[in-house]
Amino acid sequence: MLKLIKKMIRDKKEYREQMARVEALPEDYRFVFSKIHEYMWSLAGGDGSDMLKAQQELIEFFEDSAANGKHVLEVTGEDVVGFCDEFLSDTKKWTDNFREKLNRDMINKLGKKIIHIRASN
Repeated sequence: MLKLIKKMIRDKKEYREQMARVEALPEDYRFVFSKIHEYMWSLAGGDGSDMLKAQQELIEFFEDSAANGKHVLEVTGEDVVGFCDEFLSDTKKWTDNFREKLNRDMINKLGKKIIHIRASN
């Protein structure tokens, strides 16, 4: 239990530090980050540590892009949701468990029928 509390405190501290870095970004970057932030955290799975790591990577990416004088939409493209989905493709999301359970339920119930159908084709 103590280990979990310490992790939560560290994560909260890291989150606050990340958000302070966001405040230093140009206004357009902050706006886009806030929208991405809302979207990405709505998908967070588990204890959120994967999303915290992804957020760190996004902040670094935005900081580098802003420092190189790129407009934020040059970086994300106009399909910001598509950018987010691609950016988060390797990040654990709450939907992952739902997808795994759905597929597992189908295989458990229909697996023998699927094997039979494949064998007959």
